Amino acid sequence: MSRFFGKHSEDLVIDYLQSKGYQIIDRNFYAKKYGEIDIVALKGEVLHFVEVKASRGSFEAVYNVTPIKLRRIISSAQYYLKQKRLKYSWIIDVITINNGIIRHIENVTL
Repeated sequence: MSRFFGKHSEDLVIDYLQSKGYQIIDRNFYAKKYGEIDIVALKGEVLHFVEVKASRGSFEAVYNVTPIKLRRIISSAQYYLKQKRLKYSWIIDVITINNGIIRHIENVTL
């Protein structure tokens, strides 16, 4: 996926989240040891660590979120909370864009 396509997809997701009442806290947070968190958003008292996956074809982008990727996101989220000294409840969301259709999967677990 090109950088432009990835950034454009994240921009679409940010617009989507804001339209649903989420406050965007951070974007592209990088934890050297674990990896990147695409979007950190707050809704109510819950932090949402959002992984964005997009696909141009018929392949469902959600299949790119493997158990290994999910473990890295969890580790990055824990690192983020520690670094920022935040004490929020938190969950991991995956938002996919397939052929222009946004699908929001909340509270993804292993």
